[in-house]
Amino acid sequence: MDVDTRLLRSFTAVAEDGSLTRAAQRLFVSQPALTKQIKQLETLLGVPLFVRSRSGMALTAAGRALAERAPSLLAEWDAVLHATRGAASRAARVLRVGFLASAANEATPRIVAAFSRRRPGWRAEMRQATWADPTAGLATGSVDVALVRLPSPGQEFPGQERLRVEVLATEPRWVALPSAHPLAGREVIAFRELWDEPFVTAPAETGPWRDYWLAADERAGHPVRVGAVTEQPDDWLSAIANGHGIALAPESAARFYARPGITYRPVTGVSPSRIGVAWAPGDDANPVVQEFVRCCREGGAGAGDGA
Repeated sequence: MDVDTRLLRSFTAVAEDGSLTRAAQRLFVSQPALTKQIKQLETLLGVPLFVRSRSGMALTAAGRALAERAPSLLAEWDAVLHATRGAASRAARVLRVGFLASAANEATPRIVAAFSRRRPGWRAEMRQATWADPTAGLATGSVDVALVRLPSPGQEFPGQERLRVEVLATEPRWVALPSAHPLAGREVIAFRELWDEPFVTAPAETGPWRDYWLAADERAGHPVRVGAVTEQPDDWLSAIANGHGIALAPESAARFYARPGITYRPVTGVSPSRIGVAWAPGDDANPVVQEFVRCCREGGAGAGDGA
């Protein structure tokens, strides 16, 4: 009998968290989809794995036996997959670099150019991820290293606990509004004036990362209104321009995502955004990945200031 590793990952997440809701956030899936996956695994194995109750998900005896062995099995498979993809990447002399939105802003070309000088014959292949995956492809192993946006200090986006992350720079958060919005004529806007506005945001499964871009912790308990959910910059821009909501964004969005019908303004009362470089712990000794990380350290200092 063959079992999809995706089902084992879903099972392991629920077993560790004891909650479908928290596990779904970690895995970037909806709760109904996760419930379906658990039921599918139970059907394949022919045994119940959890006892469901209002207090959470408790493991059965069979579930405990699987929970003891599944993590090591998945870790071994991840190592095999990482080694296989890494070998293919090295053979092609391509470093796959995941990124979200504007990556490291104006510092990105400097970083890529420095890497090319230091690794002649190698090419940094930039791969843009959707906002549904804050790891920018590292969680699935589709990239070797990533330029990411981090939530507030002390918080982690789903999957961050399994990565090495180094902060490169910070930049202020601004707000993107429809140009016809009554506040668009202001030079600076206090965040409390935006609390009742509908926001365009990322999928709920991204958890703390989405909360950060809603500034959920900086609303003094005021509830969030969601006007639209998007995963791609183009859809995000269209939703704002069409009046479905406003959105917090890095200051650099005013340069990289300028568009008729959208106005960007500085916001007071919210913390700055942080740009980071991330990689898998298995690549701590990978000279090519670490060369790119060094280029990020040296070239990313101006990433948030338009340098």
